[in-house]
Amino acid sequence: MNEVASLLVELGAVILGLGLVARLAARLSMSPIPLFLIAGLILGEGGILPIVTSEEFIEVGAEIGVIFLLLMLGLEYSADELVDGMKSVAFSGIVDLLSNFIPGFVAGLLLGWTVVPALFLGGVTYISSSGVIAKMLGDMGWTGNRETPIVLSLLVFEDLVMALFLPILGVLALGGTAIGAVLAALIALTAVVVSIAFAHRQGDRMGTFIFHTSDEVSLLTIFGLTLLVAGIAERIGVSAAVGAFLVGISVSGLSAERARVLLAPLRDLFAAVFFLFFGLSTDPGKIPDVLFVAVALGFLTAATKVWVGRWSARRAGIGARGQQRAGLLLIPRGEFSIIIAGLGASVAGGQQLPALAAAYVLLMAIAGPLAVRAQASRASKRAPDAAKEPVTDTFGR
Repeated sequence: MNEVASLLVELGAVILGLGLVARLAARLSMSPIPLFLIAGLILGEGGILPIVTSEEFIEVGAEIGVIFLLLMLGLEYSADELVDGMKSVAFSGIVDLLSNFIPGFVAGLLLGWTVVPALFLGGVTYISSSGVIAKMLGDMGWTGNRETPIVLSLLVFEDLVMALFLPILGVLALGGTAIGAVLAALIALTAVVVSIAFAHRQGDRMGTFIFHTSDEVSLLTIFGLTLLVAGIAERIGVSAAVGAFLVGISVSGLSAERARVLLAPLRDLFAAVFFLFFGLSTDPGKIPDVLFVAVALGFLTAATKVWVGRWSARRAGIGARGQQRAGLLLIPRGEFSIIIAGLGASVAGGQQLPALAAAYVLLMAIAGPLAVRAQASRASKRAPDAAKEPVTDTFGR
C-alpha cells in the first residue's frame, strides 16, 4: 500500500472513530471532549494503537481547529454585548481570575516548575469551557434562567482575558523576554480595542462584504479571511487564535447568525481533530505521576468556581437555587485549557504540563456535567412540577 493510500485509510478510520465517539457522547448526554482526549491517548505514542502516517496531517487540522473555536466564539458576541457584559461583571470577573488562576500557578511552583510553566498551569485552571457550558445550558433547558446571563458574562470576561493572556504565553513559549511578552499584550489589547470599535461602527458593512446569496462564496470568504488574519496575527506576535476571535467579533447581526450556521459543521470537525491531536501528543504513561495533583487541583478549583458563581449570582439578586446552578455550571474546563497546555508543551520545565492538563480537563469536563445533573435531580425531587419545565424557573428560587 503506497503512502497516500495509507494516509487515506488511517485518516478515514480516525475520523470515523471520532464520529462513533461523538455518537456515544450524545447518547450519554455529555460533552465529547473527554472522549476525544481519551481517543488521542489511545492512538498516540505510548498508546494501545499508535498511528503514524496521518499524524502530521492531523497536526495541521488541529491548528485550524483552534482557529475555528475562537472564530465561533467571537461570532457569539457583538461589540456592544462585550462592552456591556464587561461593565456588569468586571469585579466578579477579576475575583474569578484571581481565585482560579492562583491555585494552578502555586501548584506549578510547588511541583518545582519555574515561573513560566507555572503561568501556563494557572491559565489551565482558570478558564471554564464555553463549549461544555453552552451544551449543558441547552440540555438542561436553563437558557432562560435569570442566572444564565451572569454565567455567560463571566465566560465573556474570561475569553477577553485570554485574548490578552494568549499572546503573552505565546511569546513565553517561544522563549521570548518579559519585555516581549508585555509588548505582545499591548499589541493584543490594541487589536481588541480596535476590533471592538470597528465592529461597533462597521459590523454591518463587514457582514455585507463577507456574505453573499451563495453559501459557497460566503463560506470561502470568511474562511479565507479568518486564516489570513490569523496568520498575520501570528506573524506580528499575537496568537492566531486571537486573530480569529477578532474576526468573529467584527461580524455582527444577521451576518454573524448566518456565519454560525455555515461554519458549525467545520468547527465541530476540526475541533474534534484538535482535541484528538492533544491526546496524541500526550504520553499516557506520564498521567499516573500527575494524577494526584490533577485530582487535588480539580477539587480546589471546582470549589472556587462554585463559590464565584454563587457569589456573582447573589450580587445580582438571584435566589439560592439559581446561585447553585451558576456555580456548578462554571466547573468544566475544556478547549481553552487544552490550547494553553498545548502552547506550554515546549516550554522549558513544563514537560509534565500536557499530561497534567489532560488529566485535569478529563476530570473537570466529566465532573461538571455530573454535578449539574445531580443538582437538577435533587431539585426535581423537591419540586417535581418545576423540573418538568425548567425554563419557567426564571427567578432561581
